[in-house]
Amino acid sequence: MIPISKTALITGITGQDGSYLAELLLHKGYEVHGLIRRSSTFNTSRIDHIYTDPHDPEARLFLHYGDLSDCEQISNIIYNIKPEEIYHLGAQSHVRVSFDTPEYTGNVTGLGTTRLLETIRKSGTGIRFYQASSSEMFGATPPPQSEGTSFWPRSPYACAKVYAYYMARNYRDGYGMFACNGILFNHESPRRGETFVTRKVTRGIASIASRKEKYLYMGNLDARRDWGYSPEYVEAMWQILQQEKPDDYVIGTGESHSVQEFLEEAFTYAGLDWEEHVRIDPKYFRPTEVESLIADGTKAEQTFGWKPKVTFRDLVRIMVDSDFRAAGLEPIGEGDEALDRIYPDRWWKAD
Repeated sequence: MIPISKTALITGITGQDGSYLAELLLHKGYEVHGLIRRSSTFNTSRIDHIYTDPHDPEARLFLHYGDLSDCEQISNIIYNIKPEEIYHLGAQSHVRVSFDTPEYTGNVTGLGTTRLLETIRKSGTGIRFYQASSSEMFGATPPPQSEGTSFWPRSPYACAKVYAYYMARNYRDGYGMFACNGILFNHESPRRGETFVTRKVTRGIASIASRKEKYLYMGNLDARRDWGYSPEYVEAMWQILQQEKPDDYVIGTGESHSVQEFLEEAFTYAGLDWEEHVRIDPKYFRPTEVESLIADGTKAEQTFGWKPKVTFRDLVRIMVDSDFRAAGLEPIGEGDEALDRIYPDRWWKAD
């Protein structure tokens, strides 16, 4: 049994990043606690492979029911587990959905951060706090975007994230708290939510290849994003909280690709013609669009040496192979080969 080194709390542990981060921290010897919302159905599929019965004397992953809109629940959980680190990843994180639920998005994504920060402040402890900020905060500001770039949010989600970002800085400046913002650009994986554009594409291709669907319906194909690989990004989260002083960091690849480029790369890899299968549906367009995001991650590279290893091409192949496998199809294999080549001793479960 690995000796317990630290205790950490992860909000949003059942999401893409939360599941990878939980694996990373367990690998490093942490005791990990996760906040999950109570529901009549289980939504723990991304962490089922690392979860053990809490009665097991060697269990190091524990789940707690709670909601970011309930300050009392949050306070009780933090008081009882006494974490040394809190990774705040939980949010209403779908940008398009935030236009339909702006109040809920502001309450959970924005005020949820304030509730956590205020609980930490009142505890009087030296908890280190990571705020999952987003490249969406830059919005319409021309790329490349760095820590010094002005924000110009273009969605209720981005507005809520800007509020949360400044609250973390305010608590750091005003109360001397170890509060950091990780401004992560788009990062994907086979664990990405099925309604997010990259996973929508790779799942759609698998459905087309298995003859379950004929068309994939998309929105704006011209939007450009800086896409990376999620396991690498959660390593950056951990590194940010290990620094001597709290600070804010941009994390991204420094490359930009359009949604159409992602489509072309994925369909070509699967041996399909994207123009034959893709249809445009206006309902998937946002009222206000973010045209281009490109990270300038110089500060993170110079401060703690973070650099991405998985390329855009490899990322697409990793995701297509995974969704082919999930659909009962034989994966093409180049994505699997890329992972074995780049990360032969990876700490996360192969997807």
